[in-house]
Amino acid sequence: ETKVLAINDDEALEAAMELTRLEGIIPAIESAHALAVLKKEKQTFKPNDIVVLTVSGRGDKDMETYIKYTTQ
Repeated sequence: ETKVLAINDDEALEAAMELTRLEGIIPAIESAHALAVLKKEKQTFKPNDIVVLTVSGRGDKDMETYIKYTTQ
């Protein structure tokens, strides 16, 4: 079963900032969209499920976008 989910930029940036606060990892915007999907769908997982999400790219290349988001 394939499920398609739409994530807007605010959701992605919020998820990215959460990862940065919790783990000190600044993800690329593309990976931030995947993080937002994980956050949105967390209730669909069972307690013993194993979820693997890869974080690719470099968030430092997106710093201008992150700064704009945090200063709104």
